[in-house]
Amino acid sequence: MFKPLFTLSFITVLFLVFGIIAKPKLAHAADSSGDIVVQTIPGPSVAQKLTARTKSSWSWYVVRGSGMIAAISLVILMISGMGLITGYTFRFLEPLTAWASHRALGIVFGVSALMHIVGLLFDHFVPFSIMQLLVPWLSHYKPLTLLGVHLGSLYVAFGVLAFYGALLVVVTSLVWVEKKPALWKLIHLLSYLIIGFVFVHALYLGTDLAHGFLRWLWIGFAVAIVIAIINRVWRANTV
Repeated sequence: MFKPLFTLSFITVLFLVFGIIAKPKLAHAADSSGDIVVQTIPGPSVAQKLTARTKSSWSWYVVRGSGMIAAISLVILMISGMGLITGYTFRFLEPLTAWASHRALGIVFGVSALMHIVGLLFDHFVPFSIMQLLVPWLSHYKPLTLLGVHLGSLYVAFGVLAFYGALLVVVTSLVWVEKKPALWKLIHLLSYLIIGFVFVHALYLGTDLAHGFLRWLWIGFAVAIVIAIINRVWRANTV
């Protein structure tokens, strides 16, 4: 009597242990509306995929975000800087606040541009070497041929040249604005060349400026800066 019961119990325990250890392919759950079949899909989970994607693409987000901050801060920097000369900026800010804000914007632009360059060193989608980021025309990314003339990676070169020019303007503005005002003013004129380089660099290499609203917004910023420059030149010749 006990032997059949023991055998049956032993077989039942084996099935239970096998059911717990083995990985089921289908799980059945019943509710009031009927049976629900859940199938186990092999491979990483959604959380694991998101984690892996973040680890592999964080540099792209840094490059993208710092580039946008650099572009926006440069536009505001240029317009507010010309407004300091023409007096329009003082309609919105007190003179001391206006000058301090202009200086702070210059630092923001310099730091964000540096982050933009450093982030490219870790980018897995568009790899750059440190020499390609420091030497103009050394990169081969998106080469340009215009009217049969090979110009190399002109858009990348414009970004490199703009960084060097911005670094020179920011540093001299911090140390020479009062000690050597004439030399500082002469170097500060590079800002107009820098904004041109940055505009072309961002328009043809920027991920968010490839098409759509943001591209037209960037072009609108360029038009606004051109109008501000014309007003600045006109005022310099009439005052």
